[in-house]
Amino acid sequence: MDNWFHGEALKDVFPRLEGKDLVSCMLVCRQWRDIAKDDYFWKCVCTRKWPSIANAPPGTTYHRLFATFSQPPPPRKQPLPLPSLTFEDLVFYVDVWTEERKILFSTAVSGSVLRAGLTNIPDGIAESLKSHLDSPDCKMVMPVNPRVAITYGNTATVSVLVSRKDTKKMACVANKAIFDYVDVTASRALAYEYLRFSPRRPFVSDIRVWVSLLFLATGAHASLEVFGVEIDFCDAATTEVEFLWLLDMLDWK
Repeated sequence: MDNWFHGEALKDVFPRLEGKDLVSCMLVCRQWRDIAKDDYFWKCVCTRKWPSIANAPPGTTYHRLFATFSQPPPPRKQPLPLPSLTFEDLVFYVDVWTEERKILFSTAVSGSVLRAGLTNIPDGIAESLKSHLDSPDCKMVMPVNPRVAITYGNTATVSVLVSRKDTKKMACVANKAIFDYVDVTASRALAYEYLRFSPRRPFVSDIRVWVSLLFLATGAHASLEVFGVEIDFCDAATTEVEFLWLLDMLDWK
């Protein structure tokens, strides 16, 4: 008799509880768990949380509905699968021009060399740039040898094409992007352009590629002595796998 009365009291209380409290009640004892499993109580919980559920009952139990959607999944960063592309598959073609269309720097460099970065970091560069070049972060940097001088204030442009050996196709990374910003404190002249992605990637857009001319920090600003070129995607890609996925999604032709 006592258990029956106790059970009836619980049936009066359970519909008034929030979902998390009803879950706690199921852990008290077998009797409470058996009573709380009644889907009516979970219907009360769900219709308070999602009132529209009352208009068209779901095709599952209310208990399962609450358990599945009441709490956001714990944040976790799934690792990207390995791309089919590797830096060994790539060759980059980099051309830097003056505003008079005079070639300042022109080279074809393999992706593996670009990924390896500078083997000898020169003295006389900004401390922030030195720290960046010394860091283990993924970078695509090539040396400019011999170094070239660009008159400060003159406009320069850069074009970058890339080919891949696995498919024998090419893509455009940058086309006559203008170095329109010079950060003397960071020893960089920067140009950017929005990447052109494959039509098969219609929801990927507005990602910029940055091309930086790296120059020595000198007291005189009459000219910039360029010793390297860096290609990066800023915050859109920071690891080698992310770099390769972005490159793999380009509009290869």
